[in-house]
Amino acid sequence: MRRVEIVCSGNICRSPIGEVVLRAKLAAAGIDDVEVTSSGTGGWHVGDPMDPRAAAALRRRGYDGSAHRARQFRPGWLAERDLVLAMDSGHLSALTRRGRAAVPIQLFADVDVPDPYYGDDDGFDDVLAQIEKAADAWVDRLRTRA
Repeated sequence: MRRVEIVCSGNICRSPIGEVVLRAKLAAAGIDDVEVTSSGTGGWHVGDPMDPRAAAALRRRGYDGSAHRARQFRPGWLAERDLVLAMDSGHLSALTRRGRAAVPIQLFADVDVPDPYYGDDDGFDDVLAQIEKAADAWVDRLRTRA
């Protein structure tokens, strides 16, 4: 089983959307040897459900994020993951500062996924669209790494 961790700030918006979307797209592609989880660089929301606006954006597109509970990334997880995907360059820097690892740490998308937390509801739909596009690319990459 390959393990992929998706990381954002508080694990209530971007990374859980990424987790739900990538997991669904992998399943649709018949790729069943990848476990996808998510976490945040900070612990402000540990144990909380996904932001309601993020969950609503997912529901509008046919995804279910209701089981999500926020977690904080632990540096020891680097040794337990095969790939770590950061939602923006700030997360990428924070993760690489936490220690050298044999595991690749990369951006989830070609460009930073913006934080929709302080914006309006439309921002969550925009982020979801960006994440869906990037997730399609990761499905292709993970298919070829099998």
